[in-house]
Amino acid sequence: MLQIKLIYLYYYVCQLYSTQLRWQVQRFSPNNLKGQITDEELLTIYLFCVAYQEKYQLKSMYTYIQDHWRTWFPTLPSYQTFVQRLNRLGACLPLLVERLSAQLLRERPATVQQLVVDSLPIITCSAKRAGKVAPQLTAKGYGASKDLYYIGCKLHFIGAYRNHRLPIPQQVGLTPAQVHDLAALRPVLNQFQQTTIIADKAYADQEFQRRLQQEQRTAIITPIKQVKGKAKALKQFDQAADALFSRAVSALKQPLESFFNFLQQKTQIQVASKVRSVAGLIVHTFGKVAAALLYLLFNNS
Repeated sequence: MLQIKLIYLYYYVCQLYSTQLRWQVQRFSPNNLKGQITDEELLTIYLFCVAYQEKYQLKSMYTYIQDHWRTWFPTLPSYQTFVQRLNRLGACLPLLVERLSAQLLRERPATVQQLVVDSLPIITCSAKRAGKVAPQLTAKGYGASKDLYYIGCKLHFIGAYRNHRLPIPQQVGLTPAQVHDLAALRPVLNQFQQTTIIADKAYADQEFQRRLQQEQRTAIITPIKQVKGKAKALKQFDQAADALFSRAVSALKQPLESFFNFLQQKTQIQVASKVRSVAGLIVHTFGKVAAALLYLLFNNS
């Protein structure tokens, strides 16, 4: 059964690579890859190890393939070359995520006019240390859900809502951890017309919400955010209604929390302490998202 999954995954990757992905990583060099492992094989190894074998680090992936599947990949290079070649493929992984999301959207019923948005912290090291890895994409940030200061980046997610099912990604992106959620997604949210967007309190900006509603007929629904300086009597008067409304919004947003939980359990995406470069960070994040989406696609979830 596992062999069939590997064959099918390799066939799927080859199809996508030959028609779309290869243009993102085309090499203008007189050297060719004759006698070397191919890009399609490298992508297959990475996605197979994450999605089906719970191998989250490049070293464990390499060792696993070398010990159990070496006859299937006879041109497997040294570990250093394996890592370097994978990092070169980072540019095609966002496109792979986009194509997988589009296929999921075609094959699963989802409400594209109702979206859920949030971000997930990707941690490269503790905030107590000086972060030196991928400074272009990492910074010190704060994760409110875990009350944690960290150094890393944020994975921003916009997904099509599905009732009591995991949402389907519409757009996925990375920013340094210090970038506020609303600031990161403001240019993207401006593109939606006649859409309902479900978010948390970080997206509660009355002026921005009012403009979207008037110009684009797009509503951003968030839990009630307390206004500073509001009279205590008014707070108590509105408390019950505000609590009910916030609870209802949180219930609508729960599938996205479940998706983040699935993503973390399936790929360990939040743990990026072994990453050593910008290219490695891109492979780590978009590669893990792609592996999770492939698992959902192939397992009819």
